[in-house]
Amino acid sequence: MASHLVHTCVRVRDIDASLRFYEALGFERRGRLNFDTAYNVYIGLPGDGDKLELTVNDDRDAPYDLGDGYNHVAIVVDDIEQALAHLKAALGVDPEKPAFHPGGREELPLIAFVQDPDGYRIELIDKAFPTPQDPDER
Repeated sequence: MASHLVHTCVRVRDIDASLRFYEALGFERRGRLNFDTAYNVYIGLPGDGDKLELTVNDDRDAPYDLGDGYNHVAIVVDDIEQALAHLKAALGVDPEKPAFHPGGREELPLIAFVQDPDGYRIELIDKAFPTPQDPDER
């Protein structure tokens, strides 16, 4: 029986660029685990566990094929406009499109998608909110 989610793993090519990106979002370095041909860097948000594992394979120069099944990692931010402005100023990162309410539903918080240095989509959510309880039928 599962008791809690430990982390999400993404493979990255340039650990320094990836750390700059995630640290700009408030993540902290927590540790590292070395293997023969790869290593993992663990990061997390203040007051939370090690929720993101960045895996670096030695001698990997080509971009990873993210496939059509991968979608995004979601992160709650205190102020989405401030977070987007900081990513732009610090790293030149722009959102895919301006922040919006999912499905045009004003009762849901604003969200925006950005990409990390390896092309992974990162969903920024403006403040935490309870899990929606829409009916099973549409």
